[in-house]
Amino acid sequence: MKNLKERIYKSRTQLFKVVFPNTTNHYDTLFGGTAMHLMDEVAFITATRFSRKKMVTISSSQIDFNEPIPADTIIELVGEVVRVGRTSIKVNVTIYQEEMYEENTRKKSIEGLFTLVAIDENKKPTPILD
Repeated sequence: MKNLKERIYKSRTQLFKVVFPNTTNHYDTLFGGTAMHLMDEVAFITATRFSRKKMVTISSSQIDFNEPIPADTIIELVGEVVRVGRTSIKVNVTIYQEEMYEENTRKKSIEGLFTLVAIDENKKPTPILD
């Protein structure tokens, strides 16, 4: 079990971005579709780092947009494996925001759960843990 916990820990993924105006909606906040795109990318990287196999997203669920994220904000996306099945991995992705020019402004803004499946060369599900 220790090996599994270590793999989960080592697969944790962090990505920092700046919310530029070209990624915002008419309210000048991060467009939801852009947030979901970035979250799926981080989930994919996290699952791949854990499994070292080809992974595909099969679902996303319960994406909660708790805080709007304005333009000119730094965001951090954090992906963490929360469950490992035979062929699938669940990854929780959280987006934190912080003001670019102020300290101590970090807050959790968006969170979602992604399920990815390992596939073989024939694009069929394959076991994650050998």
